[in-house]
Amino acid sequence: MIMKKLNLIGVVILIFSAFSFAQEKQLTIDDIFHPQKRVAFSGKPTFGVRWSSDGNSFIEPRSDDKSTKIVNVNTKTGEEVVVYNSAEVYEALAKLGVPGSEADPMSRRFISQNIPENSFLISSGTDLYVFNANTHVAKRLTNDKAEELEADFSPNGKMVSFVRGNDLYVVDIATGKESRLTKDGTKNILNGYLTWVYEEELYGRGQNRGYWWAPDSTAIAFLRSDDSMVPMFVMADDTVTDQVIEDVGYPQAGDPNPIVSLHIADIGSKMVSAVDISKYKPEDFLISRVDWSPDSKNVIWQGQDRVQTYLDLNSSPKTSGKTTTLFRDKTPAWIDSPGNPTWLSDGTFVWESPRDGFKHLYHYSADGKLLKQVTKGDWEVASFYGFDDKSGYAYFSATEHEPNAPQIYRIKLDGSGFKRLTTKNGSYSAVFNPAMTHFVATWSDINTPPQTALHRADGSIEKVINANEVKVLNDYKLAKPEFFKVKNRDGFEMEAYFLKPPSFDASKKYPVLTFVYGGPHAPQVRNSWAGSRYMYHQFLAQNGYIVFVVDPRSASGKGEKETWTAYKNLGFTEQKDIEDGVSFLKSQSFVDPARIGIWGWSYGGYMTLYAMTHSKSFKMGISVAPVSNWALYDSIYTERYMLTPEMNPDGYAQNDLNSKAKDLDGKLLIVHGNMDNNVHMQNTTKFTYELQKAGIQFDMMAYPTQRHGISNPSQTYHLYKMMADFVFKNL
Repeated sequence: MIMKKLNLIGVVILIFSAFSFAQEKQLTIDDIFHPQKRVAFSGKPTFGVRWSSDGNSFIEPRSDDKSTKIVNVNTKTGEEVVVYNSAEVYEALAKLGVPGSEADPMSRRFISQNIPENSFLISSGTDLYVFNANTHVAKRLTNDKAEELEADFSPNGKMVSFVRGNDLYVVDIATGKESRLTKDGTKNILNGYLTWVYEEELYGRGQNRGYWWAPDSTAIAFLRSDDSMVPMFVMADDTVTDQVIEDVGYPQAGDPNPIVSLHIADIGSKMVSAVDISKYKPEDFLISRVDWSPDSKNVIWQGQDRVQTYLDLNSSPKTSGKTTTLFRDKTPAWIDSPGNPTWLSDGTFVWESPRDGFKHLYHYSADGKLLKQVTKGDWEVASFYGFDDKSGYAYFSATEHEPNAPQIYRIKLDGSGFKRLTTKNGSYSAVFNPAMTHFVATWSDINTPPQTALHRADGSIEKVINANEVKVLNDYKLAKPEFFKVKNRDGFEMEAYFLKPPSFDASKKYPVLTFVYGGPHAPQVRNSWAGSRYMYHQFLAQNGYIVFVVDPRSASGKGEKETWTAYKNLGFTEQKDIEDGVSFLKSQSFVDPARIGIWGWSYGGYMTLYAMTHSKSFKMGISVAPVSNWALYDSIYTERYMLTPEMNPDGYAQNDLNSKAKDLDGKLLIVHGNMDNNVHMQNTTKFTYELQKAGIQFDMMAYPTQRHGISNPSQTYHLYKMMADFVFKNL
């Protein structure tokens, strides 16, 4: 009996020891970033969920090593129907004579889905194919050496549109007849394809399409961009024997912008007409969004001045006639496009605007008359999802509950019935079905990777789609984030959090590494999963460092009005806020004031250089892909916040870090991708040249072939290992 008790005790001790060991595992850079050995700390989250046109099922992508599938899941019965199977596509392509080595990667990704016809658009890289999932038959649509870009189905599914050689084309799926809608495309004349600065700064990175189908499929509106006056920026790939040169139109602040115009191509007649833009000066004019009215009678588009101090919502008839400005939106500083208006069944529309200092919803009549400000308060609408005619509710996400964690809400257009629908702390995003009866929500918090669930419109959960339990996180001894607020010199409460070493001892003094971004309305203190960078910060905490993340006032996400504090003077007030954060650190008994570092990427790289040239508080810093002078960055982003160099010479001079390089204090590691086409390596070259002239030693790493994100797995691994070593050596 005694032996049995002893054995039982031994088993309990063994289990407890194993559990304790599981909680004690130490992170390594290999765990987070090694191309082959990295651990899937984010699990397998669900991305790309969409809804069927009838709203009764959602469409979920699934993939494994063998195939890629698209599955329709019925919201009522849970029945699953596979509507796309890459194995079937592979067979259909093989019947057309496509070699297996090409058919396999082609079948695993499609460009677009036409839900009514259950057809999928596929590209070989140079030609287009359509696969009908009902008949399991593939058809080749194009046969040309030139690449077809931005291909898509017409709304009725009978045609496919694309851009080739910077001209716009359509092809009839049934007959295979191809029609060229424009004929003047060249290297500098782009029809239906967005020039770089428009894609990056107005329509969104990766959004190259510059054309829009009318809902009735009778016409296409498109942008024509003349880049002939835009300066070219040259980049070279030196990793190959015959150097590869890229030259891209890139207007820096004050340079000529692309000259854009808006046109309409009639599909039946193949005639192209110009939209009336006569009220604007070509050199002082941006077209920041294009859409159609639901009845296809008018093109609805947004026109702005170059420095974006106003935004006109315009309506232009499809046939011909004068453009009507429905209204002009403004703020005391800048205004950027909130996206297209959301049209309601009665012809009215909902518009998002930051005009009162916070981004809110406004209800307008079809002719541009304001009917009602729908949402109000010292918080912001993050995303508007739509309106339900039956219930009378509008659905949206907002920061009303917490500035760093959007939740899902509903409200009636008269402002009544405001209610938060999701209640779990953390961050939500949603995709509603067309009937607005259900939504697929993705939720995460700072400790939990994304999880996906099907909700009813009242917020209750109907079904968990993907719990995404990442049990491996339990194996590691991770720090518990501590959210708090730090008052700046004006009493504004900046959001912040600590990651302290898991074995933190308040009687000891610790080095602190500050992470910052700082760009307007771009908070980093968020109660949402941040993936590998968050795990990197956990790795540093395990190695005895406190990680301090703080958002300057203009980056706080606490309203558009807070971003205006940076207007015409990017970096100046943000640096003061960072310094206030450092003062807070130095007041903490557990912080070693002589061992405070800072690091950041992109705008955060700029703020790192700014801090180290305007303060003596930082022992070291790491600046990745920094801007070093706003005169070197692109026109649309920079002039939104700084105006042009001619209009604001003092602002540009004050925040030119190249002229302050001689004042650098602390050990610096500066990093850049050689092929960064966003923040050019010119920024780092000019800054380091000034350091050399001043006799200041520094560390530097350039990454061949890499863009702004340094995303090649082996180079990402190299980068973070190098940064960790630099921290260990210098902090």
